[in-house]
Amino acid sequence: MSPNTLSATGTAAATSGARMPTFFVPHGAGPCFFMDWNPPDAWDRMAAFLKGVADTLPQTPRAIVLVSGHWLEPAFSLTGHAHPPLIYDYYGFPAHTYELTYPAPGDPALAARIAQLLGHDGIPAHVDPARGFDHGMFIPLKLMFPQAEVPVIQLSLRRDLDPAAHIEAGRALATLRDEGVLIIGSGMSLHNMRGYGDPRYTPASANFDAWLSAAVESDPQRREALLREWAAAPNARDSHPPGGEEHLLPLMVAAGAGADSEGRKVYSEEVMKTILSAFRFG
Repeated sequence: MSPNTLSATGTAAATSGARMPTFFVPHGAGPCFFMDWNPPDAWDRMAAFLKGVADTLPQTPRAIVLVSGHWLEPAFSLTGHAHPPLIYDYYGFPAHTYELTYPAPGDPALAARIAQLLGHDGIPAHVDPARGFDHGMFIPLKLMFPQAEVPVIQLSLRRDLDPAAHIEAGRALATLRDEGVLIIGSGMSLHNMRGYGDPRYTPASANFDAWLSAAVESDPQRREALLREWAAAPNARDSHPPGGEEHLLPLMVAAGAGADSEGRKVYSEEVMKTILSAFRFG
């Protein structure tokens, strides 16, 4: 099948004329939305934002491609399991959080086609038939699509954390938006474990968030140029320490898949003394 040929499951959605947006969303701290926290309302506004995303879409997605900051591979990889198990890749949380469920199906045919799309643009990719869904996927999607009925494919990050490569990967997937596929980058706009809860990091996080928001809201060509050089932004390394930017890189994929669509901030608040934001393209 040609990389530009619609899969059978995508034909009906593609003819509807509705183009899906792409998102970069925060997935919180471990299973934070499903446990007690101090203060009790720490994650309430973020949870409310995630719960409201589906209502902003032009239609129910026929599939979701989610890029998680918790899966890194030497080359881009995709989940190819028809019914992926969950990976509880968080530690020290209450026992009940290791019993959370999210039985969304996979879509092996779509995974194979995405690998084709990437390969067609000279980006090596492979399908992992055994990989499960990590918490960067199932924690936010339990809020966004609680019925777990939409098929989901997870796309890994590339271990070299090259922002340009992740933007290019997103661009290779942009045509899926016209087929009813929702592309989501799941991470955190700030991910510095030392910064959370420390008021000394609040000004630094605000500076970086202001730069990031302006970059996302720039015209698409300038947006990509700025995001490629994100590490030169004010307080960039206070927000994402060197080698630890895996929670920011899903934004690059979402921005690339956003192609020529307008980018904008759709959520922002101070959580644990740091500014956290979400962005939408299209």
